[in-house]
Amino acid sequence: MSDKGQPPLRVAVVGASSGLGRCIGTGLAQRGARVALLARRYDRLVDAAEEAGNGAVAVSCDVTVAAQCQKAIAEAVAALGGLDALVYTTGMGVLAPLREVTAEQWAQLFATNVTGASLVTASAAPHLAASAGSAVYLSSLSASYTTPWPMLGAYAVTKGALDKLVEAWRAEHPEIGFTRLAVGDSLGGSGDAQTEFNKSWDPDVLETAIRYWMDNKYMLGGLVDAEHLTEVVNAVIRCGNSSFIPYLTLAPRASEAVKELRQW
Repeated sequence: MSDKGQPPLRVAVVGASSGLGRCIGTGLAQRGARVALLARRYDRLVDAAEEAGNGAVAVSCDVTVAAQCQKAIAEAVAALGGLDALVYTTGMGVLAPLREVTAEQWAQLFATNVTGASLVTASAAPHLAASAGSAVYLSSLSASYTTPWPMLGAYAVTKGALDKLVEAWRAEHPEIGFTRLAVGDSLGGSGDAQTEFNKSWDPDVLETAIRYWMDNKYMLGGLVDAEHLTEVVNAVIRCGNSSFIPYLTLAPRASEAVKELRQW
């Protein structure tokens, strides 16, 4: 049982094999929630579920495939006995000026950052409606709060589309508490929980981009602690069925942490 004698929340966290998704998934389980961890890399999910404890389950899911989204949510609901919250953390970015982003990259960005979110939500919505549940989607400061950052324009565009997607789902399903959570830069956790957002990026191009972002005040050097983000998500999904938080922004405080960014 969780706080005030209520049954533990049943939560599906999508994108939980690494980075912030893994931090949030394991963190929610350690805070008393029953969690299903969803992502493509099942072997990593098994390790994450073991780390999370509290009966966390691993469920394989490629969000770009509708049938897999349906199957994964069905498995999660069966394992948890229902669903009280969905947390969508899956995201990818391309580090390139807009003129160089290919059609294939655009398609992959939208499939992962936007379409996948809607496919998962479509499968989860009946269960969330039944429990008067909530859904949280991680977005970006560059899409929701500031102007798009040069070299990450395509990413900002798709996250902006995600923001509108959340609003559209809210309009059609007011019985579910939909939250757009814009998050600043974060390294995630350690080991497999470290962010892999930039894994395929050219390190020299990234170094140049960081210098530009810093010099032009896009980036102030601070990093969001993954534990603090998990606390925020935990609070959002525990609002109860009388209220919800439609929009939330978690921005880092200015610091010298950019030195860590250059070690990504």
